[in-house]
Amino acid sequence: MNHLLSLSMSHTQKPRLRMFASPLRLATLSCLPVLLAACGSVTPVSLTQNEIEARVTSDRKAIYAGQEPVTAPITFHEASARALKYNLDYRLKLMENALAKNLADSATYEMLPRLVAGAGYASRNNDSGGSSIGIQDRIESLRPSTSQERDRTLANLTFSWNVLDFGVSYYRAQQKADQFLMAEERRRKVAQNVLQDVRNSYWRALGAQKLIGRGDALLARVNTALAQARQVEKEGLMPQSQVLAYQRALLDAVNLLTLRRQELELARAELTALMSIPPGTAYTLADEQEIALPPTPTNIEALERMALEKRPELLEESYRKRVTENDIKAAKLLLWPNLSVDAGPSYDSNKYNYNSNWVDVGVRLSWNVLKLAQLPALERAHKAQNETDDLRRMALSMAVLTQVRVGVQRYDLALSELKFSEESLAVDSRLLSFSQKAAKTQFDSRLEVIRAEARALLAEYQRYATYSNAQAAWGRLYNSVGLDVLPQAIASHDVQSLARAMETTTSGWQAQVFKTGTATAPGAGGQ
Repeated sequence: MNHLLSLSMSHTQKPRLRMFASPLRLATLSCLPVLLAACGSVTPVSLTQNEIEARVTSDRKAIYAGQEPVTAPITFHEASARALKYNLDYRLKLMENALAKNLADSATYEMLPRLVAGAGYASRNNDSGGSSIGIQDRIESLRPSTSQERDRTLANLTFSWNVLDFGVSYYRAQQKADQFLMAEERRRKVAQNVLQDVRNSYWRALGAQKLIGRGDALLARVNTALAQARQVEKEGLMPQSQVLAYQRALLDAVNLLTLRRQELELARAELTALMSIPPGTAYTLADEQEIALPPTPTNIEALERMALEKRPELLEESYRKRVTENDIKAAKLLLWPNLSVDAGPSYDSNKYNYNSNWVDVGVRLSWNVLKLAQLPALERAHKAQNETDDLRRMALSMAVLTQVRVGVQRYDLALSELKFSEESLAVDSRLLSFSQKAAKTQFDSRLEVIRAEARALLAEYQRYATYSNAQAAWGRLYNSVGLDVLPQAIASHDVQSLARAMETTTSGWQAQVFKTGTATAPGAGGQ
């Protein structure tokens, strides 16, 4: 009797225990995310000084890592090649270009159908199932039953293809491809700007290298002459007005020489930064013959047309218009019916199943008809977007045309200024020669010689400055047309190969575009 009672009690208590266990289990599972969130709370952590110092050390090494050593005097084209190869701004554009290419490649895979493999495990704390009742007499016809195990394993492999997803992915892939082309145009623009900056700095730095020694020697002599003039004034050996006039002339010469020297010396620091040469590296610029400047172009209309065809900014705007066009096309595509196809094998370990393995196939056509109300607004947006893009491109085109014409005028004025400075240098050189021949032992003759030397050296400084200005004006004109500085294909990317490629490209453009008066593009460079 007691045994039966214990058995009956055990059978009655088991459901109660299960009843109590189920809410406890549910509460535990519901509290689990809260506990995980509490354990995973994040507090701000500042960088330590050691981490900052390690980052600075690593960056300084990376900035100058992998550079070809300077083993010979640097020519203009070698300086340009070093700037393009090691300049961080240009290297950044190259990385952005590579990133855009990778994104464009990955976007093409988004057009593929989906093939999703899934597996899982399902468990419940009680049996699923049910009974049936008659619809008319409401009498229960089956006792409660189940056809599903509490624990089972599931697996499936589903192939799905959606027409609208494919269409939208196609337009997105086209956008990524256009964005890659936009990145390529930005890279071209940075390359053109880098060459322009090198052109601005190189010739000034070369002039400073040639004249700085002579300038230091002359400044020492001028300071000595000023001391002598003050002594002569003190002793009253010459009229005071004449001595003061000499001092004023010498001080003016010192001031102008110092200003010109500082201007040219700063160019060397700029050139060093452009080439990314480590600070403190000793190098010299090649004492090469100055590059001959072409005459002022007369084919202005041909240059303007070429600028409209080749300027990176205008090409980038054209690609940007295609990107916005594809945005509107993708939005319009979503207004139409959608066809989706799904197929794939499935598996369920439930032992009550008649078939544990089967293949599902489904085709579905759906259409959100109310979205058609969006079509007029999309049409208006499409029209407004096209008008905006066209107007922005035309405004930029007008700015480009203005830059070409202003560039030609500035270059012509720079050539005139260079010619005038060369004539001034010739006159001051002859005056110096005459003063040296006519010099006597008198103090005023020696002062005149020093003053003539200062004027002659200042004329040389001025001549190098005006030649640099002419080179800079030529570079701005070159950039205003949008001409490339590198060919499309390069056999090697070492500094010397890049220098030769750039020299060939720029000389080709100069010979065929500016010198001959035609706008025929050379084979290297250009798009």
